[in-house]
Amino acid sequence: MPRPSDFTEEIADTICERLAEGESLRSICRDEGMPSTSSVCRWLAAREGFREQYARARELQADALFDEAQDIANTLVEGVKTKVTSDGKTEVTRGDMIEHRRLQVDVRKWMVGKLAPKKYGDKLALTDADGRPLTVNVVQRAERKPST
Repeated sequence: MPRPSDFTEEIADTICERLAEGESLRSICRDEGMPSTSSVCRWLAAREGFREQYARARELQADALFDEAQDIANTLVEGVKTKVTSDGKTEVTRGDMIEHRRLQVDVRKWMVGKLAPKKYGDKLALTDADGRPLTVNVVQRAERKPST
């Protein structure tokens, strides 16, 4: 089945709903019946209403990813690790997949900071050695007259 390339409100709504639920545009566009990412980009350039709807969906996507990161951090995931030792024996251990979960959370933290920097981005506060906010004092020098 060919990919749709013509804009429809129904497809636009579906894309934005799925973005708002945390899916990536790339994964949405891989599905049958969905347009290519380049078609979506053309629609964004050509249609102001879709551009606004899409921007709002991206804001909601940040919230969904934030919630997802919390769920991942709070949910134990047991996995199996297999390791072959130097003497050729196989060791199998079961345990929490903490490294994998940490990576999943870190990626989502980075993404929400980029999608909604004012809401989720790192704040930079400039302070002096005692923790007080820095102030800027401007001193204007008197102009020197050229010597004759």
